Amino acid sequence: METLYVMVPVFNEAPNIVTLFGAFRQLEGELAGRFSLRYLLVDDGSGDGTADLAKSEAAGLELTVLRHESNRGPGAAFATGFSYLAGRLRDGDWVITMEGDNTSRRELIKQMLVRAGEGFDVVLASPYMYGGGFSQTSFLRKLLSSGANLVVKDLLDIQGILTVSSFFRLYRGATLLRLQHAFGPGIVERRGFESMVEMIMKMAMLRVAISEVAMQLDSSLRKGKSKMKIVRTILGYLALWRCKATWLRQSEGGGA
Repeated sequence: METLYVMVPVFNEAPNIVTLFGAFRQLEGELAGRFSLRYLLVDDGSGDGTADLAKSEAAGLELTVLRHESNRGPGAAFATGFSYLAGRLRDGDWVITMEGDNTSRRELIKQMLVRAGEGFDVVLASPYMYGGGFSQTSFLRKLLSSGANLVVKDLLDIQGILTVSSFFRLYRGATLLRLQHAFGPGIVERRGFESMVEMIMKMAMLRVAISEVAMQLDSSLRKGKSKMKIVRTILGYLALWRCKATWLRQSEGGGA
């Protein structure tokens, strides 16, 4: 049976853990007959008991918790998670990455798997697609998100993809293994939220087949504030340009 890994980076998400694990249990009911489900939380230096609460909510689930002693950023958390999967992941397995604040819509995973079954290697959940959108999100936040999305795609010449920064993605195991072969077990080196754009860049360099499904992003599902720092993230996006040539050389040398 194929394994479906659900990877979630978390930082001070204790108020959201109970709802998150409720979504995990719904996944068990929907997909356990098709996949062996395993859950991977990367606790990025939380100080509110997030990891302990997760363990207490995990009865009956195959849960692994990896911990950073201090907060290092979501990119570092993803790198830790991908490195953990190196040596465990098989070509036929799948990896879902999700937000820890419940804004990733669990009910879309079946649709994402259908899209992957059409031959795509990676499927992104996009609020920018027709049928998607934003709910309970401030105008300023939407303006900054949309503007950054357009600037990043233009600056880095990423074409044909509507969303480049979302955590909510489905990856084919064989695709992550290709990325690890080219770029190392952690795949990403940027520590901030720009790491998700880095992943898109690296997948484009390897000519990975990417598709998207529409998602309604409802910020009211989150308890607490977003952890994204706008100015720091924009500076991180701009820093990607300096890394592009190096990553391109790596893709040419190890992406086969």
